[in-house]
Amino acid sequence: MFYKAIGLMSGSSLDGLDLVFAEYIESAGEWSYSIKAAACYPYSEDWIERLTNATNLLAKDYLLLDAEYGKYTAEQVNRFVAENKLQHQVQLIGSHGHTSFHAPQLGYTGQLGNGATIAAVTGINTVSDLRIMDIALGGQGAPIVPVGEKLLLKEYAYLLNIGGIANISANKLSGIIAFDICAANRVLNMLCNEVGKAYDDGGKLAASGQLNTSLLTELNALNYYQQPYPKSLANNFGTELVYPIVKSHQLSIPDALHTYTAHIAMQIGYAVNNLHAKSPLPNAKLLVTGGGAHNQFLVSRIAKALQAYQIEVVVPDKQLIDYKEALMMGLLAVLRWREENTVLHSVTGAARSSIGGAVWIGQEA
Repeated sequence: MFYKAIGLMSGSSLDGLDLVFAEYIESAGEWSYSIKAAACYPYSEDWIERLTNATNLLAKDYLLLDAEYGKYTAEQVNRFVAENKLQHQVQLIGSHGHTSFHAPQLGYTGQLGNGATIAAVTGINTVSDLRIMDIALGGQGAPIVPVGEKLLLKEYAYLLNIGGIANISANKLSGIIAFDICAANRVLNMLCNEVGKAYDDGGKLAASGQLNTSLLTELNALNYYQQPYPKSLANNFGTELVYPIVKSHQLSIPDALHTYTAHIAMQIGYAVNNLHAKSPLPNAKLLVTGGGAHNQFLVSRIAKALQAYQIEVVVPDKQLIDYKEALMMGLLAVLRWREENTVLHSVTGAARSSIGGAVWIGQEA
């Protein structure tokens, strides 16, 4: 079977809206893919502010923002289709939306970007609300990309994505295991913003700084790191808990970046150790994607942390680095359309695996 879909992803780092148009092919249970077009449309300052402050809105205003962001998302899809001459080629849209609320322990999650609006404005069948079914079944609702990683990137034992939050997947014989590790680019970018930079290009600022052991010790002692998986993080873990701790030490920006980069690498090392020690995988490879894969200083610290396990750290081509999450959203839409599992209970801790996602028919009958 052959499918053509657009995947949409908006991460907690607020870099912009990622769009991928890909062809997905299934033959005798084996899947392959080919990315035909990809783009990231940066958010305006107004949209960054609105998405950042979404959790402070009254219910009516939140619903209005959900509809407006759905319309904005659809308009970006239409722009993407026009720029890449994809008219009449796209069968499905898989939209992650932008996460505002995420409290699985209380039974809810929220992703802005009304799916019905996206379908109506684009005229393309759309799958949205990909996390809520898993949460209804008692799961974390995250991470949701491991089922796609299992189908499209199964040659890697470990898959690390470093976005606003760093998360990891492990392809174990007993089932896929995945969880959020720590806040990552969101905190690094907030620190860079203080000196007029959007991000730390290549990790150069961090590399120029010094390690502060007092801050590192306090960060490593956070309760979340002691919790067993499955587990997941909300965006405010980085913005409302971690960032204030970093600032309380009154370090220079290079020293703060250096120390927080060391913290990310250390927590990734601990996570891999936890997974690898229980079930070692020979000749294992770890794929690194997300914006953090462009941070050479961070990647070098991760590689150093994993030396003892003889795990090869692989940084792929730029397209897969930047658009893997959006690529997976397109595949999840295809799986939902086929009525196949989109979320794995071995990852999220739900009562069972599930077919998640709301389907909105954008095409006329």
